[in-house]
Amino acid sequence: MVKSKVTTAPKDSVSIELDTKAKSTVIADGLRLILEARHHDPFSFLGLHTLNKNEHILRTFLPHAATAWVKIGSQWAALTQTHGDGLFEYTSKTALERPCLIKIESDSNTYEAYDAYTFTSSITQDELYLFGEGRLKQAYKTLGAQCISQDGIAGVRFAVWAPNAERVSVTGSFNNWDGRVHSMRAHGASGVWEIFIPHITTHDTYKFEIRNRHTNAVLVKTDPYGFEFEQRPGTAAKISKSQHQWQDTEWLAAREKRDWLHTPFNCYEVHLGSWQRNEKGHFLTYRELATRLVPYVAEMGYTHVELLPISEHPLNESWGYQTTGYFGVTNRFGSPDDLRFLIDAFHQANIGVILDWVPGHFPKDDWALARFDGTALYEHEDPRLGEHQDWGTYIFNYGRNEVRNFLIANAYFWLQEFHIDGLRVDAVASMLYLDYSRKAGEWLPNKFGGRENLDVIDFLKQLNVMVGQDFAGVLTIAEESTAWPMVSRPVYLGGLGFAMKWNMGWMNDTLAYMENDPVHRRYHHDKLTFGQLYAYSENFVLPFSHDEVVHGKHSLLDKMPGDAWQKFANLRLLMTYQMTAPGKKLNFMGNEIGQGREWNVNSSLDWHLLSDTHEGHEWHQGIKQINTDLNRLYKETNALYSLDFEVQGFEWIDCNDTDQSIISFIRRGSDNSFAIIVLNFTPVSRSKYRIGVPQAGSYHECFNSDAACYGGSNQGNGAGLHTENVAWMNHNQSLVITLPPLAGLVLRLA
Repeated sequence: MVKSKVTTAPKDSVSIELDTKAKSTVIADGLRLILEARHHDPFSFLGLHTLNKNEHILRTFLPHAATAWVKIGSQWAALTQTHGDGLFEYTSKTALERPCLIKIESDSNTYEAYDAYTFTSSITQDELYLFGEGRLKQAYKTLGAQCISQDGIAGVRFAVWAPNAERVSVTGSFNNWDGRVHSMRAHGASGVWEIFIPHITTHDTYKFEIRNRHTNAVLVKTDPYGFEFEQRPGTAAKISKSQHQWQDTEWLAAREKRDWLHTPFNCYEVHLGSWQRNEKGHFLTYRELATRLVPYVAEMGYTHVELLPISEHPLNESWGYQTTGYFGVTNRFGSPDDLRFLIDAFHQANIGVILDWVPGHFPKDDWALARFDGTALYEHEDPRLGEHQDWGTYIFNYGRNEVRNFLIANAYFWLQEFHIDGLRVDAVASMLYLDYSRKAGEWLPNKFGGRENLDVIDFLKQLNVMVGQDFAGVLTIAEESTAWPMVSRPVYLGGLGFAMKWNMGWMNDTLAYMENDPVHRRYHHDKLTFGQLYAYSENFVLPFSHDEVVHGKHSLLDKMPGDAWQKFANLRLLMTYQMTAPGKKLNFMGNEIGQGREWNVNSSLDWHLLSDTHEGHEWHQGIKQINTDLNRLYKETNALYSLDFEVQGFEWIDCNDTDQSIISFIRRGSDNSFAIIVLNFTPVSRSKYRIGVPQAGSYHECFNSDAACYGGSNQGNGAGLHTENVAWMNHNQSLVITLPPLAGLVLRLA
């Protein structure tokens, strides 16, 4: 026998003082549990152990091996196969050095591998404690598959939370998907299971095989913390490690100092799979999008893009909102590093990236989060709390620390690892209300008898505090459709802590107004004016999003009444109104070219509408041009953005011209500048129309949505305007202007 090197036994080494009969029973029971894939503590049986005081044993399970050896010093010592199903052992009077290198002969192939059960745990008690408390912000670096080196050996540490499991194994391309081979160690009451497997590469795929301790059901699940996944319809996670070298240091430094409350925010909402496709109709890759989408957004003059969910999801038609891989970048368009390349390109073009994030629900796919360890783990057991009836999905159990930690860590992951500049949080209203879309008897009140979800309130506050503390300059934006108070007010003042909130009321009122035939708009004038009653109660974004151009709602252009000329004129007017009203801006792709059909997730936008060979291309080119010009005007005009959230940034000139369907108002800036906006919502030209102005002097028309270059009738005030000493609408001075049909004007002091 080759003499082995004497070492101190590690902490998880087991010393067993047993007689021969008892020893045989322990071995038989341990082997039986391994063979049945039921062993709750495989490290107590496999690996290195001490038998009595001066006998040491290496026990390894190699079901596919014919012969095996262990390396001791510079030599190989044969292992004895003690059971025909693959148990090999080596005994020694001295302890072997960890980790143990094994040479394995299988199917006439010979290879070397370190035995996974001769490595100790690398997860700390501090990590487990913080995870149990819901405060392990970088839990994605503890759980999941981590490419690390342990004892100088490169490999992957796998960890998963499955507190109701009897046994958890890693199965994968590296062990023939055999759940007996790599059973994991349990970390006590934490519910976390872990194993380090050496030699695994980034090409390997894996899943977790989980045996529930109550029902004995065996489940095969993908990794909740997986960074990358195989192509659909496959569901396995892939080992992934970033190699991207970021080039956006200047952007991040500027973002940290940016006063976003008083700077332009004009967002282009994009679904990457249907913005544009290649000549064969296939998806553009993230890197191809970097060469097409980034310059397009820069040319159009947007300050930000908002990406519809890009975490992994199985169904295109869910638009990404039914996520199965919260930490995984969808491979439809490439690898995680390819996405990093795209985000980096946006930053180098001075464009921020907002991610549409979905912490409100998850799908019921049996290979993902649903009933993860055989119980309602991430969701509530009671369907009155745990199921979203509208979408057929599960609702997260926000009161469970580990679940809340999963979501907080996921937000941290996207902000830290992908340099995301903001999170638009989807469906916040569905999270906040226990009775959301439920009838009486279908929901459970909170402990005070109310309809508010107290756990969600705590979660959202924790999320926003974390973002504010750890990521200066990053925005959180709530899609919240009710009158819940103080959504965008700081947590320390009693608010939920979001930076901004979508103004769904303004959007619904505005679109409902515009859909009326102009002859009837006089009866709905309040829809244009009502919003000012609450406009400064929150930090509002004015959105025309993807939700407004699908499911029979028509495209923005097709919502507009009238013949073709009136439809395009109405759309130009609508865009002018949005860009001059107080609030930050968001527009969904396709709006900016006047697409006539609804958005289709399975095809590209109708870019051919802009082609010179397309009949009517002038109309669509005019819409694209007016969007570009409005974006530039917005960014260059302090009065149009700097006091969006402050009442002193807005003043009505006339909100009562109901009969003519005209509104006029002043936007004021932090630099004491101002702009005058006049909007005519009828197809009737108004000549010699008088408006009051705050200051005497000469004014010029810096924008006119009726300009010929946009497809308008080219009426306006090109010769310049001079005030008259005639008091009008609470102002001592006034102007007489020509107001084009279905058009908006922006006037400034010359």
